[in-house]
Amino acid sequence: MHKRLVNQCTIDFSLIPCGPILIKSGREGADPTKPDMEFVETYHRGGRSVYLPGSSLKGAIRAHAERIVRTVGRDKNPNNPDMLWANDPLNDNDYLKDKSKSGYELYKLSSFTDQMFGNTSIASRVRIEDAYPVESQSVKLEERNGVAIDRVFGSVAVGPFNYQVCTAGEFRTKLHLKNFSLAQLGLIGLVLRDLDEGWFGLGFAKSRGLGIVEVKLNEAVVQYPGCVVENQRIRSLGGGGEWQDNLLLGAGVFLAEAERERYGFPANDMQDTPLRAESMALGFGVQLNWQGKVQVEDLFMRAVRAWRQRVEADFSPYVA
Repeated sequence: MHKRLVNQCTIDFSLIPCGPILIKSGREGADPTKPDMEFVETYHRGGRSVYLPGSSLKGAIRAHAERIVRTVGRDKNPNNPDMLWANDPLNDNDYLKDKSKSGYELYKLSSFTDQMFGNTSIASRVRIEDAYPVESQSVKLEERNGVAIDRVFGSVAVGPFNYQVCTAGEFRTKLHLKNFSLAQLGLIGLVLRDLDEGWFGLGFAKSRGLGIVEVKLNEAVVQYPGCVVENQRIRSLGGGGEWQDNLLLGAGVFLAEAERERYGFPANDMQDTPLRAESMALGFGVQLNWQGKVQVEDLFMRAVRAWRQRVEADFSPYVA
């Protein structure tokens, strides 16, 4: 499926610290004036700036997505590709070691979250950009002190040490999801909802109150690159079909039946929306654009309907 691009969703959002956060740089310098643990930095807009690495964001988002799937599904391979499950990252799966299997066989055998975020045999459908400050002047950094306490004796085990935290600012990023089913988009929406509500955090010392952020939804764009919009209809140029111009379409509707079944995509994966499709730049391709928090939440609500249908279709009493 990575050889084709049938649909893509780009979610533009900002992360605003609700308290101290720290993404450690992973290096210790010789400068005694700097804290023991520094915030990761890079060059941005002509100067040095702290930022939130896309790899750190993706790791936190993936971990919580797996937590959601294990809550409503299974935490180990049920040996049934139609069932919902998330794999144990500490245990290898035997099917990944079988080099004779084709790409679509590996995809269908992989867990729901591996199908989205990838594993050692299939590529990820999710890409997250680094989050940079919208205004560098609004970023506030401070230093804090801490010690590690010995659990047995109650005395200082390590420390004192100091670390740098960010307490204010707005960091903007984009999440890209390609060749997606609506259930996969719905799961992303639930993860961002939970991040905004403080169910999980980002970076260092999350169990000690650091890492809580507010999620500000700016914009979401869903694109169908191989389609055109004519007479209030979305038409696939590959002869795959026509649909109303207000529909949110999953990858399965663009595929021939044989290919759809090989990968396990649902056939009627679509939801209506209050928006109308429009042409992409240069008049080729189709897109729907959701602007602002209210509209982007409406997109997620419609995608979560598909996620709920996926969960309910799979439901059966779990036997450990």
